[in-house]
Amino acid sequence: MKSRCSVAVVIGALLGALAAHAAAPQEQAKKAPVPRANSSAGAELYKQHCVVCHGDDLKGVGPNPAPYRVPPDLSTLARRHGGKFPEAYVENVLRNGVTLPAHGPAEMPAWGTDFRETDRLDGPQVKLRIANLTDYLKSRQVK
Repeated sequence: MKSRCSVAVVIGALLGALAAHAAAPQEQAKKAPVPRANSSAGAELYKQHCVVCHGDDLKGVGPNPAPYRVPPDLSTLARRHGGKFPEAYVENVLRNGVTLPAHGPAEMPAWGTDFRETDRLDGPQVKLRIANLTDYLKSRQVK
């Protein structure tokens, strides 16, 4: 009887160690910073999601339907912010979108929500997409 209890304790300890070992990479992945890819990944995302409103040249000349106003020129973000690209602002807009005052229709989609729900991406994947889009926009700023 005593040896069966010892075997059960050893097996339980091994299973616990295996479970902890399997969980460790997931915890590390949650804590690890999201690596940025390159602007080509952002360029592809831009073509898929942004070009329809902002146009190929980022100048806001896409075929925007009513009731939306002309989208802003994304190639001059740095110029309009004192020569410094407003990275945190851009990431926030990409993640959360923009709405018109007085409860108007959403003008800028909340890509964070769309990527998470439509594409079924997790938090780090959404963050990576937003970072790639941001890097692409930063790389296309006029001097």
